[in-house]
Amino acid sequence: MAVILDHSKGLTFEMKKTELYQHLIEIAVKFGITVSEQNFRATNVNAVSGLCVIRDELVFVMDKHLPVADKVELLAACLRTMPLDDIYIIPAIRDYLNRIKFPGK
Repeated sequence: MAVILDHSKGLTFEMKKTELYQHLIEIAVKFGITVSEQNFRATNVNAVSGLCVIRDELVFVMDKHLPVADKVELLAACLRTMPLDDIYIIPAIRDYLNRIKFPGK
């Protein structure tokens, strides 16, 4: 479970990591990013999850074998680089994106 704070209403609630991940995917779609989970083990190529351009389209390629918590962290880090103020995001999810600290940041 991820603890989500909604400062606009003074609420704290828990959201399943899978639910949080789905919200992040929906935000990615708003930016025209397709999230594609792939089996990196089957490729025999040393690949990592991340944002790339494939045939002029933004695609976040995600290792489908990663734990959901890691998927959330990777996708959230990507989304933090986007102009989040330009789109509607559920306040609790926006708060999560604004307050989470990522390694090296």
